[in-house]
Amino acid sequence: MEIGKVVMGVLVMLLGLSGWSAAADPQHRRSKSVFPEPAPSSSINIVRSSLVFPLHGNVYPMGYYYVTLNIGQPPKPYFLDPDTGSDLTWLQCDAPCVRCTKAPHPLYRPTNDLVICKEPICASLHPPGHKCEHPQQCDYEVEYADGGSSLGVLVRDSFPLNFTNGLQLVPRLAIGCGYDQIPGPSSHPLDGVLGLGKGKSSIVSQLNDQGVIRNVVGHCVSSRGGGFLFFGDDLYDSSRVVWTPMSRDQHAHYSSGFAELIFGGKTTVSKNLQVTFDSGSSYTYLNSLAYQSLVHLVRRELSDKPLREALDDQTLPLCWRGRRPFKSIRDVKKFFKPLALSFADGRRSKSHYDIPLEGYLIISLKGNVCMGILNGTEAGLQDFNVLGDISMQDKMVIYDNEKYLIGWTPANCDRLPKFKAAIL
Repeated sequence: MEIGKVVMGVLVMLLGLSGWSAAADPQHRRSKSVFPEPAPSSSINIVRSSLVFPLHGNVYPMGYYYVTLNIGQPPKPYFLDPDTGSDLTWLQCDAPCVRCTKAPHPLYRPTNDLVICKEPICASLHPPGHKCEHPQQCDYEVEYADGGSSLGVLVRDSFPLNFTNGLQLVPRLAIGCGYDQIPGPSSHPLDGVLGLGKGKSSIVSQLNDQGVIRNVVGHCVSSRGGGFLFFGDDLYDSSRVVWTPMSRDQHAHYSSGFAELIFGGKTTVSKNLQVTFDSGSSYTYLNSLAYQSLVHLVRRELSDKPLREALDDQTLPLCWRGRRPFKSIRDVKKFFKPLALSFADGRRSKSHYDIPLEGYLIISLKGNVCMGILNGTEAGLQDFNVLGDISMQDKMVIYDNEKYLIGWTPANCDRLPKFKAAIL
C-alpha cells in the first residue's frame, strides 16, 4: 500500500473503524437476485484440531500479505488478504461481475448453494430489524475504512482442508460472492478478503460452529517476509504466551484494554490508548496526539545524531538519511530507541508488548530509514490506534475468542509449525 507511491494504502481493509452498512443503500448500489433456489448445505462434527496456512508478502516494499485458499469442487486456488479487522470472507465473483478489480486468478464461479436471508449468519451481517429485499438469498455490503467496499450475496462452497492431526476434510462454508467492488487506495491485486474477525460470518467462527476447531486464530509474520496463519489452539504453549484481556467495548475488533506507550524504556504522556490488533494493516497508526508526541520524542533523540530528514523520500511521511545509504535496520540501531506498549490487564500486573526497531522502522529503496508508525487521525481513523503488521513481525499473535484474550510470544515465523510447540 502506498500513499501516492507513499503508504496510505497500508491501511489494508480495516473494517468498520469508520462504520459500515451491511445492507445496500438503494441510492448507492442495489443488490440483485443472482441465483435460483438454494441447495441444502451439509455440516460436519469431528474431533478438534488446527489448520496452518503459509503467508506470502512483506510489509515493505509489497505492503501486504496474502494466503492461498483452495475453494470449490474441483478446488481452485485464490489469493486472499488475511484481515483480523473484518469478519466476512469474500471473493470477486462472476455472477456476473458489475465491477471487479484486477486479480491473479479468474473470477470465482459461485455455486447454487445460497445462504438465505433468514439464516443467523446472514442476520449477523445486518442491523437489527433488517428486511430482506430478496428472501431467498443473503445480500451483503461491507465498507472498509479506506473507502473500499464489496457488494454481493452469500453462498456456500467446499473448502478442502488439511488438519494438523492428519485429517483431511471438506466442510462447506459461507463466503461472499462479490459482484460489485469499489477499490480503496489500499487495494491490492488479490482475489478477495479472508475475514478473521470475531463475528459469526468469519471462517474461524463457522469451523468452530461445526465442531472442527476451537475459536482461536493467530498469525506469525516474519521480518524477512512470509510467515504463517493458523486456526485452533494446539500450536503453542499457553504458559509461554503473554496474555491481555480483549476489550468488551469493541465487539467488532480485536482490541485490548488501555495501553501506555513506552519510549526507550521510559513512560510517556501517551496513556489510555485503546489498541486494535489488525493484520489487514501493514503499518501501525496512533491517534494524532500520541503520534505527535512520538514524533517529538524521536526528533529530540535524533537532534545530535548525524541524520537529516529526507524530505525528497516519499516512501513514508517521515524518513531520515545518513551520511551514506543504510542497508538494514542494524545500521541505525545506535540512533533510535525501542518502543513498547504496556497494557493494564485489570489486575496490578501489566502486560508488555515490545516493539523493537524492526517493529516501527523500515529501510526505503533509497537507503533512508523511515518510520512505519503513521498519524491515524489524518488517515481517517479518528482516535483509534491500530497495531499493524510491522509491529507484529517475528511474534506469534493469538486471538482466543473463547477466553476473550489476546496473546503474543516471540517466534520463528520463517518455518511452518508441524506439531504443538514446534515454533516456540
